[in-house]
Amino acid sequence: MTSPLDRAGLRPRVDQALSVFLAGQRARLLSIDDALADVADALEAFVLRGGKRLRPAFAYWGFRGAGGADSEQVVTAVAALEWVQAAALIHDDLMDRSDTRRGEPSVHRRFAGRHKTAGWHGDGDHFGDNAAVLLGDLALVWSDEMLHGSGAGLEALARARTVFDEMRTEVTVGQYLDVLTPVTRDTSLERAAKVARYKAAKYTIERPLLLGAALAGASEQVTSVYSGYGLPLGEAFQFRDDVLGVFGDPGQTGKPAGDDLREGKRTYLIAAAYEKANATDRTELDRGLGDPELDETAVQRLRDIIVETGALDRTEAHIKALYEAALTALEKGDVADEARTVLEELADAATRRAV
Repeated sequence: MTSPLDRAGLRPRVDQALSVFLAGQRARLLSIDDALADVADALEAFVLRGGKRLRPAFAYWGFRGAGGADSEQVVTAVAALEWVQAAALIHDDLMDRSDTRRGEPSVHRRFAGRHKTAGWHGDGDHFGDNAAVLLGDLALVWSDEMLHGSGAGLEALARARTVFDEMRTEVTVGQYLDVLTPVTRDTSLERAAKVARYKAAKYTIERPLLLGAALAGASEQVTSVYSGYGLPLGEAFQFRDDVLGVFGDPGQTGKPAGDDLREGKRTYLIAAAYEKANATDRTELDRGLGDPELDETAVQRLRDIIVETGALDRTEAHIKALYEAALTALEKGDVADEARTVLEELADAATRRAV
């Protein structure tokens, strides 16, 4: 069965748009200095050799569902979302001190390794951190360049501008709330849900849909339906990611098992465990969460607490309820039939993490 991400040949078309854009940017960088080949290589590897193109898919089908006609210009416009995603992931890996991304060295580790191999002076890890900050910033700049150089009409781009700006602000402040929460030790479900909403849910599904709707000049009724579908689905997607961050297979997630526990992330899953944990279990959660040296035995003990408190079952039930709310909202809207079908398939795949 064809993946919903491959409908309309979308994934290879997005890859092609990114390749063309990167070729131009590589030439631009090398015209400044040959040393910038490392930057071009790293961003090309990060963007072209991984990623499922989920955000461009939601934007594209949001566009088509609102009556927009297929074109390479709109594919290029929605492909710009991959640069927002790249910026978020590069910075997220740095903040979390993650060694890998998609089974390869994270950007800060890649450049630390480059420093070591070249025998350069100074602290290699510090150099890698600096490079990751700058490459993440550059990716965010390029998201703007790719959208506005896509060839989409000026009126369409003007409509899309507000959505694009809102999305990038939301994901940035969501990241801040994500790093704030562990240091304040806020374990409330309310805080966990807010972090999930702004760090991931809105920019993963709702805002891409609204970007596509804006490009198509959608009615208020359609944009309302997209928000009603996209926000709960985005939260369900993030909660599934949280479950995988604790219980997932490293071969599928591309990150070591239990990394979310070592990083001390106060997710909905963890907040639900705290809410029902007894004093002993709370003490173990306090001691273990955020300890980068957690071994497999300690990771398994925290997993056991999450299961025993009912937090895993509660999170799974919440994912199911959010998924059903998303589909109910989609049924109410005047969305083109083909797009509605694909959005239904994407909802199923996103909550099962089959995409």
